[in-house]
Amino acid sequence: MGAGGLWVRAAHTALSGALALGLFLHRTDLQKQEERGELLQPLIFVLLVLCSVLLYFKVSLMDPGFVKAEEEVKAGKSEEQSMVIPQVPSNLKMRRCGYCMVKQPMRAKHCQLCQHCVRRYDHHCPWIENCVGERNHPLFIVYLSVQLVVLLWGGHVAWSGLYFEQSWEWLQHNILLLVSFLLIVIFTIVVLLLLISHLYLISCNTTTWEFMSHHRISYLQHSELENPFDQGVILNLWRFFCSCHLTAWEKIYFHRNKEPV
Repeated sequence: MGAGGLWVRAAHTALSGALALGLFLHRTDLQKQEERGELLQPLIFVLLVLCSVLLYFKVSLMDPGFVKAEEEVKAGKSEEQSMVIPQVPSNLKMRRCGYCMVKQPMRAKHCQLCQHCVRRYDHHCPWIENCVGERNHPLFIVYLSVQLVVLLWGGHVAWSGLYFEQSWEWLQHNILLLVSFLLIVIFTIVVLLLLISHLYLISCNTTTWEFMSHHRISYLQHSELENPFDQGVILNLWRFFCSCHLTAWEKIYFHRNKEPV
């Protein structure tokens, strides 16, 4: 873990804790329920905040799908990775990474920040200080979903404690809650847009990198199909959320390109 990643993760944890604590220190619905002894909703809210923080650390620290050099040796023994690819076009080459010198599976990309090639590379997320790839992308979506629930609930709670008055005394007393509410609104918009865009791309079985750089990716340029990995919304979602193994994308690519149009 680099120093930059340590600071980012510490900042995320501190901000989450500070915003949650601020909602209990002001006259919000959560504080009123706590005073009345109605502890169920405050407890659920705290557990959701803790869950979002734990998911954040899990996604941030886990292997996103790094391509390792020793996998080339095992590839010959693996049924998933050792398939014979028929009629590989001469202008489409399975290339070796020029940075880490490993053989790149289809849809992998080298991340210069992580110093690794990542399977089904989506993007490098500065907020989690890690790549989003084939192994951690599903959990990244779960994290965004839980975070969105926390933010929406937190925004509602913060709003319940704001009673606007045109006085300096009111502003002094409520400035922290007001700032918390504005931060929650901003984060909610960002997380909502990010979640919607990712769910759309997942339903099409494409990645952020492929969507943004379609014209520069050789296997997409030389495909007869607009998206050679798209198998329909239901199968795309099933493969993304329910598959327990790494996918041999070469199989799907060449099978789909052989299908009659």
